[in-house]
Amino acid sequence: MLLNLHVKNLAIIDEVDVEFQDGLNVLSGETGAGKSVIIGSINLALGAKLKGDVVRKGCDHALVQLVFSVNDEIREKLKQYDIAAEEELIITRKIASNGRSTCKVDSQIVTQATLSQIAGLLIDIHGQHDNQMLLNKKTHLDIIDEYGKSEIDSVKNELLLVYRDFKNVIKQIEELCVDEDKKNREISLCRYELEEIENARLVPGEDEDIEQQYKKLNAVSEIMEGLSSVEEIMESGNSSVADNILRAIKLVNGVTRYDEELEQLNNMLLDIQALVSDFNGEISSYIGTVDSDPATLMEVEKRLDLINMLKSKYGRTIDDINDYGEKCKKRLEALENQDEHLMQLRASKSKLYSELTKKADELSKLRQGFADELCQKIKTALGELNFLDVKFEPEFSRQEEITGNGYDEFQFLISTNPGQPVAPLAKIASGGELSRVMLSIKSVMSDNEKVETQIFDEIDAGISGRTAQMVAEKLSVIGKNRQVICITHLPQIAAMADCHFLIEKKATDNETNTFIRQLNSEEVINELARILGGAKVTQATLQSAKEMKEMADKLKNN
Repeated sequence: MLLNLHVKNLAIIDEVDVEFQDGLNVLSGETGAGKSVIIGSINLALGAKLKGDVVRKGCDHALVQLVFSVNDEIREKLKQYDIAAEEELIITRKIASNGRSTCKVDSQIVTQATLSQIAGLLIDIHGQHDNQMLLNKKTHLDIIDEYGKSEIDSVKNELLLVYRDFKNVIKQIEELCVDEDKKNREISLCRYELEEIENARLVPGEDEDIEQQYKKLNAVSEIMEGLSSVEEIMESGNSSVADNILRAIKLVNGVTRYDEELEQLNNMLLDIQALVSDFNGEISSYIGTVDSDPATLMEVEKRLDLINMLKSKYGRTIDDINDYGEKCKKRLEALENQDEHLMQLRASKSKLYSELTKKADELSKLRQGFADELCQKIKTALGELNFLDVKFEPEFSRQEEITGNGYDEFQFLISTNPGQPVAPLAKIASGGELSRVMLSIKSVMSDNEKVETQIFDEIDAGISGRTAQMVAEKLSVIGKNRQVICITHLPQIAAMADCHFLIEKKATDNETNTFIRQLNSEEVINELARILGGAKVTQATLQSAKEMKEMADKLKNN
């Protein structure tokens, strides 16, 4: 679960530090106090894309840090990202004023994509606008696939592989089905290119050897001039370097008998003499092998030009050129035996389509089973949220074409009133109803996925009265099994909190700053009274707030 949130220099936040608790954590505050910034900071820490300038004015960077407690199951899953977590996991994101950011998990730098995947193991965040996703039926199938992913994912992956092979065969058939003139022109081109590549008889690595040889031959005069100068130095004057060393050896040898330590100098001179002798021999040998024949240079240059010309046409390396030649050979063989190849490809297409249909049927059957199961659970959850005689059903239809995701079209259907036929959510669900449907889906999905922390940003939109009370009770029940963090404007939900935080915005020294603090029992009553009474808190609203909190505590205990 989420233990700590630390935010610094982000938007209107100077610095806040929040210690979240088990159960239902409620965040409340005046409109515009910065509640969305708090949830936004958590999203940013978990890899969300930056939107605009988020660094506080006058600061060079912003920092968001989350500390999670993780169980054995999560630690095992984190190993796939090469993260060896202990009992706590620290996620940090540092955002520079130029928009660049660094993401770290336990001090290990990770990409935003990896961070988002890790976040999916730790937390489920329901944003203010997520309800609207339910109005797009394309998202409904994703919910089914996520619910049944333990079995559905493997079938989807198998289907996708078959689909790619199927599309590849179709592409090959289309490439072969060309008119006679175009086919003849392509045959001529393939023959020409294949002949050009085969005649070159290229050897892998040859280009590097040829370039080195050309470089050497093109600089023969400079090489000979330099080595001749060295020979002259080694043999200059009345005596050569070798003669001088030999005289030195004799002189040192003559005095060695007076001091044994001079034997080391004598040995060093002997080593130098051997090195000079070897050096002179190597120079002579190298000069003897240097080929200054212009014809050889011309031949090497011609070969190098050929290789570079083929590179400019067929690939950056000799391996690329040879691979291109193999493709030409296969394409030429296919064109020259077009009818036979088409027959083989069409047979392969038929076989793959049969396999594709089989996999799509298997996927659809799985989805329908999970859809029935999920809808029944959602219906039960909706009943707990003041939906009387609700119907919640799956509707499948079949697309004409099979894709890499199968052929299913799917949407949830709902009826919220007795005698009313089921219809798509977009047609009959109000804003408040969508909030409750989404809460039901989230509660069922989180039970299935075993996510330890859920965040709801204004799940209470469009509800009030008895319905608000039932939503509050549902959130409290969810909080019995996992950590729930909820931003709310409703007193019914705030009263059910196990831990209540107040978000405030204050202006000081021409600066605006957001603060967040945990409320004690007396402050909780005052905040409930503010939510109940609005601008003016009276003794009556304080009494109502106290009674509401006492009733909420009794409900939780029961």
